[in-house]
Amino acid sequence: MRKTAIFRDKLFIEHRPGYDHVERPERLISLFSSLVALPEHNLFVEPQFTAAQRKTILLNHSGVHLDTVAATADKVFSVLDADTVTSEKSFAAALLAAGAATRAVDMLFAGSIDNALALVRPPGHHAERGWSMGFCLFNNIALAARHALHEHGVKRILIVDWDVHHGNGTQNAFYDTDEVLFISLHQSPLYPGSGAVTESGVGRGTGYTVNIPMPGGQGDLEYALIFNTLIVPLCRQYRPEIILVSAGFDAYYADQLSSMRLTHQGFAYMTRVLTELAEEVCNGRLLLCLEGGYDLNGLHGGVFAALGELLGKKLTTPFPSSLNPDTAKVFRKASGPHPLSERVRHVVKTYWKM
Repeated sequence: MRKTAIFRDKLFIEHRPGYDHVERPERLISLFSSLVALPEHNLFVEPQFTAAQRKTILLNHSGVHLDTVAATADKVFSVLDADTVTSEKSFAAALLAAGAATRAVDMLFAGSIDNALALVRPPGHHAERGWSMGFCLFNNIALAARHALHEHGVKRILIVDWDVHHGNGTQNAFYDTDEVLFISLHQSPLYPGSGAVTESGVGRGTGYTVNIPMPGGQGDLEYALIFNTLIVPLCRQYRPEIILVSAGFDAYYADQLSSMRLTHQGFAYMTRVLTELAEEVCNGRLLLCLEGGYDLNGLHGGVFAALGELLGKKLTTPFPSSLNPDTAKVFRKASGPHPLSERVRHVVKTYWKM
């Protein structure tokens, strides 16, 4: 059993973009209640953490952007773009979300935890250097990576984004560097419209962005195949010092914002693969940071499935909290040519041994 940390705070619930907004507080309200009621709750570490300071936010965002978001504080309603709305405490919640991600990085490198899940709102992977978009204010996973680079002297970071929407903000943050290998699995076409196979980086970053756009309808087996045939060999070649995950649960089969077909078992498998890879290449250092996931059953089941795999123990929940052994055998065997992976392989093999 591993020492797994959960980063959560009631302030994340106070980000209220509107009663009819899909990125609603209820995503975490019931999830937090379920976590507290979990018989294995005491097995998790729940660290204290504080809001990210201005200097930390400026590692990945412009001062103008930071000031624009800061100006929304204490205002009942502010619109940053067509999809991104704030309330009185949204700015404070966004700073705390970034603080959770960077604190997790510190604890992972200190060895005080083995891995972590940051249950934060607002999400982050669409936020660009100079503006908010797609429900996101600050880019939590990019800030975690920047913090690792600047404060811990890291040279190689793997970011896996399995949210159903392309993480445009994260891609653009590291598009010109080899210090971050960014891999995104996402539905296409879908918001925000970026993430083509041919978007592979520039300059020193050429080959260090790997986009895996997929049509709707892909399920657990297709995701398993992509992990087995593309992500695992890439990770082993790159040998990152830490693995960061934009963990969106909106590829769930009942989620209203996508047409993917993942189940809880698919999320469990992706987490297991990355947990094992982290133990193989970077002393287990793995951070999952919550992004999307708008069907509450899908979100809760996906989170508990991930937590069970991070901890290495089946949890007592109404949802499958670990990978079924028979399912695991099927997923492990997923390999061979497939149109989804072959298109990506054709591009990737220019830069990597595939």
